[in-house]
Amino acid sequence: MNRSSLQLRSSRKDAEPVGRGVEDMRLDGKVALITGSTRGIGRAAAERFAAEGASVVVTGRSRDTGAQVERGIRDAGGEATYVPTDLGREDEVIAAVRAAVERYGRLTTLVNNAAPTELMGPGRLDRRVTELTNDAWDSIMLVGLKAVMWACKYSIPEIAKAGGGAIVNVSSAASALGTPGLDTYTALKGALNTLTRSMAVEYAPDNIRCNGIISGMVLSSEGAFKLMEDPVIGPATRALHLTRLGIPDDIANAALFLASDEAAFITGALVPVDGGVTARMPVPDLSAAGVDLG
Repeated sequence: MNRSSLQLRSSRKDAEPVGRGVEDMRLDGKVALITGSTRGIGRAAAERFAAEGASVVVTGRSRDTGAQVERGIRDAGGEATYVPTDLGREDEVIAAVRAAVERYGRLTTLVNNAAPTELMGPGRLDRRVTELTNDAWDSIMLVGLKAVMWACKYSIPEIAKAGGGAIVNVSSAASALGTPGLDTYTALKGALNTLTRSMAVEYAPDNIRCNGIISGMVLSSEGAFKLMEDPVIGPATRALHLTRLGIPDDIANAALFLASDEAAFITGALVPVDGGVTARMPVPDLSAAGVDLG
C-alpha cells in the first residue's frame, strides 16, 4: 500500500468502535444510501455508517471498486450492498433507491456526497465563465446538482414512509468563497446550500431533517497529495487552514452525527467542517505592523 493510502486509512483504524454492543451503535436500524461511495469521502462515510450499525447502499460507477467496498464492510461485520450507479442517469438513481428498499425494507438516510471532481482542476472542464462551454457547464451541473435533486426526489417519499430520517448534503467551502477557475463548481455548491435549507423547511412535516456540510480541503486522492507536495501550492493551502488539512474521515464523522438521532434538533444547518477556512479573513496580522495609526 502506498504512502497516501496509508495516511488516508490511518484514522479509520483509530475510529473503529472497541468493545461496544449493538445497543450502543449510533445508527442501529438505519438504512443509508450514500452517493459516490466507492472512494474518498463517500467510502469513508459508508464504512463509518456501517461500523455504527447502519445498512449501507454503496453507489458508484466502478463495479470492481464497489464490490471491494461492499466486501470490506461485510468482512468487518457490517451490512452493505453495492449498486452500480451512474448518477447522470435518472433511471439508475431510481434503481439505487429501489434497491435499498427491496434489500432492507426501508430507507431512512440519504447522503448526497458525489461530485464531478474529475471534471475540475487545471486543464479540465471547469473554467472562468468567459471560457466555459455549454457542455462543460451541463456536465458538471448534471452530477453535482441535478442528480442530487433526483436522489432527493425518489428518496424522500421512502424516508417519509419509514417515519422520517435525515438527508446530509456534502457541500464545499467553495460555496462561500470565490475560487479561481471553478465557476461552475462554486455555483452548484452555492445552489446546494440553498436547496438544503429549502428542503429542511419543505419536509419538516414528514419528520425529515436536511443539513449540509461545508467541507474544506480534504486529501482524498493521490492527486490531492501530489498537489500538497508542490513547494508553492502545498504551503499556501496549509496556511489557509487554522487546524490541518482534512481527510475523508473528518467529513464522514460529521455526516455520521448529522444522520444520527443525536442531531434530532438540527435541521437546515450548514456546518463548516473545513479546518477554519471560512472563519478567517485573508488579511495579514495588523498587530505586527510597526505603524502609528494615531
